[in-house]
Amino acid sequence: MAGIVTEPWSVAENGNASMTAKGSSRELRLGRTAHNMSSSSLRKKSDLRVIQKVPYKGLKDFLSNLQEVILGTKLAILFPAIPAAIICTYCGVSQPWIFGLSLLGLTPLAERVSFLTEQLAFYTGPTLGGLLNATCGNATELIIAILALTNNKVAVVKYSLLGSILSNLLLVLGTSLFCGGIANIRREQRFDRKQADVNFFLLLMGFLCHLLPLLVEYLANGKTSAAVLSDMQLSISRGFSIVMLISYIAYLVFQLWTHRQLFDAQDQEDEYDDDVEEETAVISFGSGFVWLVGMTLVIALLSEYVVATIEEASDKWNLSVSFISIILLPIVGNAAEHAGAVIFAFKNKLDISLGVALGSATQIGLFVVPLTIIVAWILGINMDLNFGLLETGCLAVSIIITAFTLQDGSSHYMKGLVLLLCYFIIAICFFVDKLPQSELISTFLYMLLLGISIIWAYNTHISNGNALSDKVKTG
Repeated sequence: MAGIVTEPWSVAENGNASMTAKGSSRELRLGRTAHNMSSSSLRKKSDLRVIQKVPYKGLKDFLSNLQEVILGTKLAILFPAIPAAIICTYCGVSQPWIFGLSLLGLTPLAERVSFLTEQLAFYTGPTLGGLLNATCGNATELIIAILALTNNKVAVVKYSLLGSILSNLLLVLGTSLFCGGIANIRREQRFDRKQADVNFFLLLMGFLCHLLPLLVEYLANGKTSAAVLSDMQLSISRGFSIVMLISYIAYLVFQLWTHRQLFDAQDQEDEYDDDVEEETAVISFGSGFVWLVGMTLVIALLSEYVVATIEEASDKWNLSVSFISIILLPIVGNAAEHAGAVIFAFKNKLDISLGVALGSATQIGLFVVPLTIIVAWILGINMDLNFGLLETGCLAVSIIITAFTLQDGSSHYMKGLVLLLCYFIIAICFFVDKLPQSELISTFLYMLLLGISIIWAYNTHISNGNALSDKVKTG
């Protein structure tokens, strides 16, 4: 967790933060989302004893903020990549270097945005703080998508957003379940299925919105012109995007107001728990807001570098743009959040790990994706929800396999291993993908029907088993 400052000068600098922040620290702690809890695992306490000796209050305040915001994370070692990327851009260094340095620079920035939104939550209260975090939780993906749209790189937008969903469902969750299972191999890991069920309902609805525009293309007869099909897909996608945004707003109401207890990161007391101290704000509201705006601007700058150099990096590294966008971008861009999820899985806190993975996938699928469709509509760019046959098939199978894995509310390392292997299979597929989309239709439909059949058979088996168990108990 971020360090708790008790020095008198720090309290004065923060404008008596402990008195002005709304709600008790315990209420804020219980109102924190899994995303907040995950990112906080990468923070470290700040030692401000040296700064305390600075005689000038203005300089002291600035240095304390710098210490908390820049050096208050275990990922601070990656911050030099930001000026390095900027210098390389103006010095004419090879674009793949700029691309790689920009990706590294985005990693700590994403974690710091989470830290700053949590600091602001001490002043706005847990509900508004949760809403702010829900909006800024995937700021990096949203900024990259919008900048790619302005450069008319629709394919990069679709690939990167799809990659973020697949990464959360298979890589993050798989790594968390695998590492948690290995670390707790002699104890059963259990989690609350209620939160996961809500996320899967929404993810399946989002998948339906991707599937129907795709089927329009394949079910149309030969007399339908390409222009008519394109207009149909575009109109359907824009209508679906509005519905998806409405569902996301309903999800926020469900998560932050009516059923907040299902999503709160609970204080689980076990032998691993070291987060028992009462927390207070370490920077003032004004400082937090200024830092948040500044971090967002830097993210926008680095995202512009990523978008501008991705094709050159693809050529130099001999990797397809689809592989870089679907596999590499999500891994590097969300490394901080992913590492936090794995750390909590080690501590046998799977509810937090699941909240990070499934919550982030839901936010990308039902907020960022439809929002980019609407933004493209406003900009006059034709972008629809047809992500392609192979891509939609991977999305479908990923949702189905993940739902199947989490059916019984328990976990072991084998489940995590299977999810990781599925992610590697998809990565290999996009690494060597050179087939025309039309050749994959039968494979996609077969995978989809097979997945649905497995889920149906499993649910039937569980229902019969529960019925038999009830008969034995009552008999």
